[in-house]
Amino acid sequence: MLNQVVLIGRIKEMHEGKIIISIPRNYKNEDGEYDNDLITVFVRGQLNDTVQDYCSIEDIVGVKGKVSTEKDNIIIEAEKITFLSTSKKD
Repeated sequence: MLNQVVLIGRIKEMHEGKIIISIPRNYKNEDGEYDNDLITVFVRGQLNDTVQDYCSIEDIVGVKGKVSTEKDNIIIEAEKITFLSTSKKD
């Protein structure tokens, strides 16, 4: 059996131990716009330190992780985060 999730999205919020990423849906709503899903990803240990040091709001990241449940809530826990694009302008 396999428990793995892969997400690509833009960082909207950063907190100690978690990030919230925005992922656009692949279809338009009734208004002709793409809705976004906000997904909370828990980041632990050294990976959290790296994210806090090198990522910022609006950066695009790829997240590889696992899914679990806790009291009927779905939890996404990051195992690896890949920095895909930065929002920083020179």
